[in-house]
Amino acid sequence: MDIVKLKESFFRNFGAPQSLAQAYFAPGRVNLIGEHTDYNMGYVLPCALTYGTYLLMRKNGENVIRLVSENFEYKSEISPGSISQKQDGEWVNYPLGVMVQLLKRGFVPEGLDLLYYGNIPNGAGLSSSASIEVVTAMAIDHIFNLDIDKIGLVKLSQKAENEFIGVNCGIMDQFAVGMGKKDHAIFLDCGTLDYELVPLELGDYKIVIANTNKQRGLADSKYNERVSECQLAVKYLKKAKPIEFLGELTYQEFIDNRHHIPDITIRKRAKHVVSENQRVLDAVTALRKDNLNLFGKLMNASHNSLRYNYEVTGVELDMLTELARNVDGVLGSRMTGAGFGGCTVSLVHADVIDHFIEKVGEGYQGQTGLKADFYISEIGDGVHREK
Repeated sequence: MDIVKLKESFFRNFGAPQSLAQAYFAPGRVNLIGEHTDYNMGYVLPCALTYGTYLLMRKNGENVIRLVSENFEYKSEISPGSISQKQDGEWVNYPLGVMVQLLKRGFVPEGLDLLYYGNIPNGAGLSSSASIEVVTAMAIDHIFNLDIDKIGLVKLSQKAENEFIGVNCGIMDQFAVGMGKKDHAIFLDCGTLDYELVPLELGDYKIVIANTNKQRGLADSKYNERVSECQLAVKYLKKAKPIEFLGELTYQEFIDNRHHIPDITIRKRAKHVVSENQRVLDAVTALRKDNLNLFGKLMNASHNSLRYNYEVTGVELDMLTELARNVDGVLGSRMTGAGFGGCTVSLVHADVIDHFIEKVGEGYQGQTGLKADFYISEIGDGVHREK
């Protein structure tokens, strides 16, 4: 949907003058490698997509905030004084959570009209929630002249998800959405927020995202469970190392001290995080040396660890990655996102993409009864105002 059509929808929903509505865009993201390391203050390597969330917003001069989405039937009209009241699991909680955070930073709520449209596949694990949060934060910051820098908007968007939505996510999703750059990956240290934009020079290869189209009902509860398991691992390891997060350990330090974790399941969780941290470092080195074969092998190793050590994949994600790896011209394939459904990301030679989609799609549907959707991913810019 282009901005002209979105403005027409804005007029149908809210009336004239739609010309006063400002337009903003925040992308979704795909994480190339570094899964479940962000809340452990480790390394990640995501990039922003060209799919994302558009927001048209204007002040309406009335004592009401109206929220409408082109993607959902649910609409909301609330008074500016009621933004801290959650609305029964509805999508509007994401922008409301951001508004609550902005209140703490000088935002004085008044009447607003907000129209959202997203082309990120819903429930795919490509961070539609972070996209909604960050685009809302930027729009309000701009319209109300709050003068919060991008990293500040990223941080408060994460807090909205942690405190208002109740998902204990790390900062990776919001950071990638806010700070992405076209044709670059973001090498981010989630502990310090130091980051580097790494050119994604893929040559004849393309990033292909495959959506399992499996409902992800377990994702949030299991996600929070994994966060707690990592915290328990730190508690055990503190007996030997003065750490606060697993991301502070090198892999060798983990090997030397893993005996301090008596529970085999907790030990496996910690092993994934620490080894995944090292894989991100190795993947960045591989990209700098144009060694895509090594990068693909690291993607495969990442998925295997997520499957056997972190146990967040499931039949559908495992099936997609196995089918992908059996296609000639695929360097690597792994799940991306929280897991329990969602998407895989694969590095596929451009000449075999049609064959890849046909072969993997047929095999997946035959094995699971579900139809996968495929997206050839372009790497885009982070959150911005549309001209």
